[in-house]
Amino acid sequence: SIRQAEVLVEKAKLIEGKWFLSKMQNFLDFEKPLLDIQAKMEELRHLKDTSENIANELSNLQDKFDKKLYEIYEDLTPFQKVKVCRHQDRPKFDDIVEKIFDKAEYLSGDRLYADDTSLKGCLTKIEDKKFLVIGNDKGKDIDSRVKNNFGMAKPEGYRKAQRLFKIASKFNIPIVTFIDTPGAFPGVEAEDRGQSEAIASSIKNSLSVNSPIFSFVIGEGGSGGAVAMGMGNKVVMLEHSIYSVISPEGCASILWRSINHSEKAAENLKLTAQDLFELEVIDEIIKEPIGGAHRNINETCELIKECLLRFSREFENMTSDEIVLHREKKYLEIGKKFLENWFLLKLTTTM
Repeated sequence: SIRQAEVLVEKAKLIEGKWFLSKMQNFLDFEKPLLDIQAKMEELRHLKDTSENIANELSNLQDKFDKKLYEIYEDLTPFQKVKVCRHQDRPKFDDIVEKIFDKAEYLSGDRLYADDTSLKGCLTKIEDKKFLVIGNDKGKDIDSRVKNNFGMAKPEGYRKAQRLFKIASKFNIPIVTFIDTPGAFPGVEAEDRGQSEAIASSIKNSLSVNSPIFSFVIGEGGSGGAVAMGMGNKVVMLEHSIYSVISPEGCASILWRSINHSEKAAENLKLTAQDLFELEVIDEIIKEPIGGAHRNINETCELIKECLLRFSREFENMTSDEIVLHREKKYLEIGKKFLENWFLLKLTTTM
């Protein structure tokens, strides 16, 4: 009947409205101007009027949206970058594995206690090139986030990583790590099972692996939990990712006894990709699509893939000894330039 048809139309509008609201909620607080423009565009799209004036107005609003998006992301503050790297729609481990590699065979368990789903590992291929991939997985929805502990690995996760490192080292398979974690899990059960030892052993074992390690910080690189996966021959960060010994909120709560100073902490921690490249802690920055990696996951994954294959070609003719020596030299030289400049500054100020 006509009445039933009207009810169905109303339900469709309600569902569409809820979908639109859920999409709008994914805008960050500093992106409010974009949200306002998007709302106007959606209003026009839902009008029955299909005249040329509506089409022109939509085109103008889209141009305005794109321009504003560029302006916002051209000059993000460190704390805004923290928010971007935590965005719920950023590419996750499973997205990257699916879009970059041709095939993946997942490996589970540490052979000591259990399997930790927050830290995944798999054997993969890109055409004829083999890789062992390990990375943090925060999860995509509430259930998977709780299951994966929001990307915070427990000791069994790091011991699984060590087991997979040894497999890769034995068969000379390049290792790729994808880092996206607030830090290692700080719970009592993790400490009971030797969290600090597991992290320290992961760092130690990474330095002696015979095959090359390529580390990509794709979101948050928090504390020792990130360093345990980040001892690569090459360390790369996405443009709006962060890498730090502590979160801005944690730093602010310690130094100023209040998380209200998180923005100040972020500025002083030097946690952005740009800061760390300048300090020579990382080797390269992968530029993200305008508006962040979450706005074009396919393009982001393609850029990561290009970078990975380039690194693979660079190291494919190196011997195991050369690879280990390259890694040792890289980390021994971090901070050397900074110390030389500091001593030079001290000399000039005391003369």
